[in-house]
Amino acid sequence: MQIDHVVALNNAWVTGAQQISQENRMALANDPLNLLAVDGPTNGSKGAGDAATWLPANTGFRCEYVARQISVKAVYALWVAPAERDAMARILSSCPDQPAYASGYDAAPVIAAPAPDPAPAPAPVEEAPAVEDPEPAPQDVYYENCTAAREAGAAPVRTGDPGYASHLDRDGDGVGCE
Repeated sequence: MQIDHVVALNNAWVTGAQQISQENRMALANDPLNLLAVDGPTNGSKGAGDAATWLPANTGFRCEYVARQISVKAVYALWVAPAERDAMARILSSCPDQPAYASGYDAAPVIAAPAPDPAPAPAPVEEAPAVEDPEPAPQDVYYENCTAAREAGAAPVRTGDPGYASHLDRDGDGVGCE
């Protein structure tokens, strides 16, 4: 039995924890909302994965798991990468009544988002000379299989990437040809 951080500490660090106090990082690491008892192989397979790169094999638990990730990220003012957001939305679309969770941990901070800096005055706009665009990149990319995606240097291919298709993503976690 091992304890999984629902929002992996490495993922938390790269999504904003480096900007919060040491005290708040300790709270994040020890918040029961962010802790889950799991078996060793499951914890090892997740590593620092987020919802775009790893989801529980138990598909019936994915809604709760993603809701906990979102709740932890909200409590600790961590951001969500676009691929992660897409995966979370995909999972939660199958369970629209899934509630968010409150931390309930006495040491959990209440972090107010910093006020944005005032916008600078807009610079005068000068019209740039017309330049012909190079040949546009192909919009419709299709890989027949993972071998083709790997040969094209596109593997792993994630939800939202050109060429991503469900036939490349056998476990349905949003990452194909992993």
